[in-house]
Amino acid sequence: MRVMAQIAMVMNLDKCIGCHTCSVTCKQTWTNRRGMEYVWFNNVETRPGQGYPRRWQDQDTWRGGWRLNRRGALTLRAGSRLARMANIFANPVLPGIKDYYEPWTYDYRNLVNAPLGDDFPVAAPRSLITGRPMAIEWSANWDDDLGGSVEHRDADPLVGGPGERARQISEKVRSTFEETFMFYLPRICEHCLNPSCVASCPSGAIYKRAEDGIVLVDQDGCRGWRQCVTGCPYKKVYFNHRTGKAEKCTFCYPRIEVGLPTVCSETCVGRLRHLGVMLYDADRVTAAARTPDEQGLYAAQLGVFLDPHDPQVRAAAERDGVPPDWIDAARRSPVHALISRYRVALPLHPEYRTMPMVWYIPPLSPVVEALTESGFDGEDAGHLFGAIDALRIPVEYLAGLFTAGDPAPVRASLDRLAAMRAHMRAVTLGEAPSGADSDAAGAVGMSGREIEEMYRLLAIAKYEERYVIPTAAMGEARGLEESVQAPGCSLDTDGGPGMGGDAPGKGPFGEDSGRRRLPLVSLETFHILRRRQTGDDEAAVGAESPGTGPARAPGAGDQEAER
Repeated sequence: MRVMAQIAMVMNLDKCIGCHTCSVTCKQTWTNRRGMEYVWFNNVETRPGQGYPRRWQDQDTWRGGWRLNRRGALTLRAGSRLARMANIFANPVLPGIKDYYEPWTYDYRNLVNAPLGDDFPVAAPRSLITGRPMAIEWSANWDDDLGGSVEHRDADPLVGGPGERARQISEKVRSTFEETFMFYLPRICEHCLNPSCVASCPSGAIYKRAEDGIVLVDQDGCRGWRQCVTGCPYKKVYFNHRTGKAEKCTFCYPRIEVGLPTVCSETCVGRLRHLGVMLYDADRVTAAARTPDEQGLYAAQLGVFLDPHDPQVRAAAERDGVPPDWIDAARRSPVHALISRYRVALPLHPEYRTMPMVWYIPPLSPVVEALTESGFDGEDAGHLFGAIDALRIPVEYLAGLFTAGDPAPVRASLDRLAAMRAHMRAVTLGEAPSGADSDAAGAVGMSGREIEEMYRLLAIAKYEERYVIPTAAMGEARGLEESVQAPGCSLDTDGGPGMGGDAPGKGPFGEDSGRRRLPLVSLETFHILRRRQTGDDEAAVGAESPGTGPARAPGAGDQEAER
């Protein structure tokens, strides 16, 4: 057993309202630059739907992820090493700009500069790539809220694709508008345990960090072969056509290193994201990914995860160099609780065999609304359990997303969510004492206290309970400091995510956000930011202790004191 730790995420789809706040804040932080106009590290899709890029789930076309060869060994869907090297200069399996969308702006100058005439001037759309006038035909959120319509239903590979599974799902999906259904699916890079993008890169520029499992692209090592774009089955690696480099979601690692959640988690309106540490046995990953039956991959990945409450696991983790504060964080991890203890979270497309580490709690809300509209008590346990099989969101469709078509884990997750609602209703109305077992809890094999602990985590958990993120080791603190005086930082290259360096007018938050010379940004600055975001007492947060204040430019101290 070789114990390693990874920062993982769980999203509760029952709480996503499709507001796209996560997408916008991620865009402003990481991809608000030239060459990245079409890129969304975080996007929210309506399901059923085509997704972004279009039909990204159709691996018969895009050939992402892994498959088993005739000997039962893992091999990339994109082909053998020799086949991929033969196409290295002209990769034929790539989404085009039409599969993403051609980004545009509007000719606002025409509104004020147009000559006097009988017609009102308009701001015509112009391509951000070519600068020419264009017709808007598609975008990342083009089919928002249209998931159940007849027009978009068959565009979803899970519904309109080939095979017996798609046919069965299609039969379950209602055809009339009155019976349509939809839900929102936020997506980021999965930061997989067995990432196919890493194996696809000919130059070795994509790597998985040993300390926290985050998958990153070395901008200095990337040669722009774009094999990683093909290899990623989730299509979450993008090509910057201005710099000629591949870029992807970084899991906001500068924030993670100092104990702050990702930007998408921090700004999520529904508070549906949870972040925490998962301990896993690195020696079991390959064997789990080679599970012959696709529907057994979910259980196989659960077997890779380790119980941080087990003394033997903690001892092995210390032996393998996992820091003590990371082991303690794993014991308090909300992600571990939702994935391994309560088993309500499920992986996205485990059949890709990448062992994804961003998991999802399937949505249950429509069944409650449907029961209430039918005149029944929507929170009653008997009604809920009986109605799950008749969900307007078919269990088979959810199984196609999260368990490679096996409905049993999805049904078990929905049963636990339904039991939680029924049990908490009884507690709220005084029909059962808090902590006591109930019929609903017993029906899903949980105690009343476990149900209430799960409810707290999903419904009313505070900031520090939803985000249990250990900081980077203090011995590495100086190595984590970023300064413009330190050459070779791959984030500060021209067009890179940092956009720093000596170039005037280019800063860490996009074009025209920087200065010619930037002051040192140290870890203490981020710790102050964390206290401001999580503290309840504004006055106490403002009172900085000696030696922990944020780094300031020379001469700024007196101005700050006067304020």
